[in-house]
Amino acid sequence: MIPSVTIVIPTYNRARSLPQAIESTLGQSHAPTNVMVVDDGSTDDTAQVIARYTGDPRFVGVSLASNVGTAQAKNVGIALSTTDAVTFHDSDDIAHRDKVLRQARVMGNETIGAHPCLNWRIAGREPDTRIQVGAVLAHHELILPDGERVEIRRALSLVDDFFPNLQMAAGVPGDWTHVNSGLFHRSVFERLGGFSDCIEEDREFRNRMIMAGEVLWVIPEVLLTKIESADGLTQQASTDYDSARRQADRKRVWDAVDTWFRTRKVAPVPIDLTGVRVARCTNPALCDAHTLGQLCGHSLEKVA
Repeated sequence: MIPSVTIVIPTYNRARSLPQAIESTLGQSHAPTNVMVVDDGSTDDTAQVIARYTGDPRFVGVSLASNVGTAQAKNVGIALSTTDAVTFHDSDDIAHRDKVLRQARVMGNETIGAHPCLNWRIAGREPDTRIQVGAVLAHHELILPDGERVEIRRALSLVDDFFPNLQMAAGVPGDWTHVNSGLFHRSVFERLGGFSDCIEEDREFRNRMIMAGEVLWVIPEVLLTKIESADGLTQQASTDYDSARRQADRKRVWDAVDTWFRTRKVAPVPIDLTGVRVARCTNPALCDAHTLGQLCGHSLEKVA
């Protein structure tokens, strides 16, 4: 069965780029698709941007009372969404109109099986059994602040934290297939939890899926444009790939891989939204009512 999808867009002070990201997602050709913007306590005009789209029945704007970081904003999206699958777009991403459709059709393909020519038992599966694809990724392109366009097509980089000896042809550091725009089956979050509260949250979640034996499918086509800005997390000196903060988070990620190689055990990361509060929700009907009520601390009528 082809899954219904929620596109979660976590955003913080990106009012200028957010409209094109929202319109890109609302223009997706996959009909059963909702769009959820999680405003992570922005102080710019993000609220006014969200207000423009409140008349669309597929759109929900969730405004958090304070800034909690990208990882927790994504966890809010997971917890509030009610669809079969979830994908995450940045607030400056522009998706090909068929991106979600292509991903959803792969995920809903009931004929995919574990071919006996591969060593499926190492992933905890038996040959000749049906496979539920856990995540569907796609190639994408990056528009860098200097105007350079880079296509990210190196699926082998998914295992860069496991086998760095296979990465020598990667070229530009960071040339890996991103998982933050992948489509995730809801059962993956039920088994593994959500995103770890760090700035390497995508990398950590990618590794956790691989270590747990989840099946990742990569569509070998560019289906998304990601626009890097000078004030983005990967460009700012305090959070870029060489920053002390990112190096510390990367060490945590690598330590988890070391533990897995020794024990072959994977610990889930339960979604803990203690202290996270929703200040406003524009379309409660698209959200899990119980979770929304918990995060609001009052009745749904007051946040509609």
